[in-house]
This record gives sequence, structure tokens and C-alpha cells, in this order.
Amino acid sequence: MTVRAILDTKGHQILSVEPSAKLSAAVKILGERRIGAVLVMSSGRIEGILSERDIVRVLSERGASVLDEPVSGVMTRKVVNCRQSDTVSAIMEMMTLGKFRHLPVVEGDRVVGLISIGDVVKWRVQEYETEQEALRTYIKTA
Repeated sequence: MTVRAILDTKGHQILSVEPSAKLSAAVKILGERRIGAVLVMSSGRIEGILSERDIVRVLSERGASVLDEPVSGVMTRKVVNCRQSDTVSAIMEMMTLGKFRHLPVVEGDRVVGLISIGDVVKWRVQEYETEQEALRTYIKTA
């Protein structure tokens, strides 16, 4: 199965903030949307990604005053991405080895989606349940 199948199910919505946005504004978006990361983009280009881990790390290092600073000072700058044609197995391995939970999906120089580890797990569970049902049906008719 490919990343495209996950995006076709979940949707292609992309939430982003500008690098100059205050960290407090990004935290508000994460809380309101109940998501774990947001892309940091400028003029349609990925500048970074801001995750809950980034926020916890910087809060523990510098305290609550960091909430008034720009996202660009807190975000992860090195962003790994994938393509819609990548397999679910490949992105699972990428996420596991890289120890990250969010993966932007890029085609050419355009961001077309964002996949989370939760999306991958949900997809795999549905795939497993479908296989189990097919096996039960096969056994009943054999």
C-alpha cells in the first residue's frame, strides 16, 4: 500500500504557520486542532516542522517566556519528507529509524499532505482487519 491511499482516506489538508508566528499561536493551533505537529512554511516552501516534542524541549530549557518568541527559533529545521508513491512499510521504517511521528508528503516542490504515525497505525489496523475478514470468509466457504 502507498502513502497516496492513506491521503485519499484521511484527506490532503495541510496546516501550517509562518516562521515569524509566535510560538504561543502555534501552540494554540495544536491544542485547538488536537494535533501533534504543524508545518512551518513560507511562500509555499517548508522551512521546518514544529512538534509537541520541540515545544516541550524548549520550555524545559528556557521556560514559558519562549512562548513569545517566533516559531523559527524552536522548530526542527531538518524535515524528512516522502512522496505519495512511497509504500507504507517504507515510511514506517523512516519514522522508526528517524524517531519522528510526522512526515510531510511532497510532490515536486508542492506539499500535498502530512502523514502521522497515528494515520499509519490506523491504516495498518484496517488492513489487518480486512485480511482477517477475508480469511474468515474463505474458511467458511471452503
